[in-house]
Amino acid sequence: MHLTNGSRVVIVGGGPAGSFAALHLLRFAAQANLTLEIVIFEARDFNRPGPGGCNKCAGILSSTLVANLETLDLELPAEVIQAELNAYVLHSGEAEILLHRPNSGRRSLSVYRGSGPRLGTSPTPHSFDSWLLNQARERGAQIRRGRVQTITRSEHPVVATAHEKLEADLVVLATGVNSRAPLDAAWHYQPPQTEMMAQDEIPMPGGFLTDRVHIFFDHPQELIFGGLIPKGRYANISLLGRGLPPDAISDFLEGNKLTKFFPEGTPALCGCTPRIAISAAPKFYDERLVIVGDAAVTRLYKDGIGAAFTTAEAAARTAVQRGISRRDFASGYRPTHQQITTDNLYGQFLFRIWAATRRSPFLLNAWRRAILSEVDLPKANQIHARVLWGMFTGDESYQKIFQLSLSCPALRALWQGALKDWRGK
Repeated sequence: MHLTNGSRVVIVGGGPAGSFAALHLLRFAAQANLTLEIVIFEARDFNRPGPGGCNKCAGILSSTLVANLETLDLELPAEVIQAELNAYVLHSGEAEILLHRPNSGRRSLSVYRGSGPRLGTSPTPHSFDSWLLNQARERGAQIRRGRVQTITRSEHPVVATAHEKLEADLVVLATGVNSRAPLDAAWHYQPPQTEMMAQDEIPMPGGFLTDRVHIFFDHPQELIFGGLIPKGRYANISLLGRGLPPDAISDFLEGNKLTKFFPEGTPALCGCTPRIAISAAPKFYDERLVIVGDAAVTRLYKDGIGAAFTTAEAAARTAVQRGISRRDFASGYRPTHQQITTDNLYGQFLFRIWAATRRSPFLLNAWRRAILSEVDLPKANQIHARVLWGMFTGDESYQKIFQLSLSCPALRALWQGALKDWRGK
């Protein structure tokens, strides 16, 4: 069961996971002297402002993803980049921890997935998702505007919209967790578990540096963490929590004293409540079917676009170089899926430790002193700053961060910081 010259691959979903799948398939097919017909179905227009034109996330590109784009000969145009992120500021109670970018050569960027906030003003920002989809089109993929209603399981899967039916040699499902997967019940697909987010856009508060992301933990009560992400003229608010109330954004702004920047009232420009995957789909491939992006698995809380790149690459490599049977995807794609799933277990542990640290002023001060003690060290040796930077940016694997946090230099600096705090120095 292999792709041959003229094989038709239908990709359902034209967000980053779908676009990356097309780009990787085209790259591997060219290396194998193989010509494929690649069709992407996407109903949305990513050039529209507001929730209808975007994929509803914070829109941060990790440095790993920025570097990976080069493997596809992709260079982000300047107009798509909204901000280059050089620092994170962690807020907990009255405490602040400033984290500078550990490696100046590794760029983290903020982008808009759609074309900016619904109530924004002209000129509207350029869309990352639209740009990426156009790259797939320019390299040979066909883009069809339509919503797929069903994907029927048969010898060759049949993809049906309201207006047409298309038989495929391979179907790549890239719908994400915020859209219904149009798979027929015969596929036995179960989506990942999710948690609700609350998002909005506000004008960039005066006095805020446009290269810094601010992370908050205290308000609202149900919050796991919330981010204020600079995006040109605007700032994105992304809150992750368990059972966030309907007024979570207002509580976030008031509780963290951000309303003082808007004496005439905080203008909310584009609210939505997307879901974020917190587990993996148990069945993510079959005969002539493979699922990529967060509909299959994604990194815990961070770097969803980077995980879309990784899963799409592994699935495409398998399809072209091995085959498109269930056995091929089990041997070629499943290890990548499992690697992300396993890494997320380390992430869960790290976030539990950080939550416990935040509840203890003693431990939080020890962390701050450990970070300050590293300021004059080479960037590579600033372990505690690197640990927190990696946790909140997705720049490194959670397993690597876990290993760093338990290294002898890290434990020694934390112990010394705790002693100084205990002695009141």
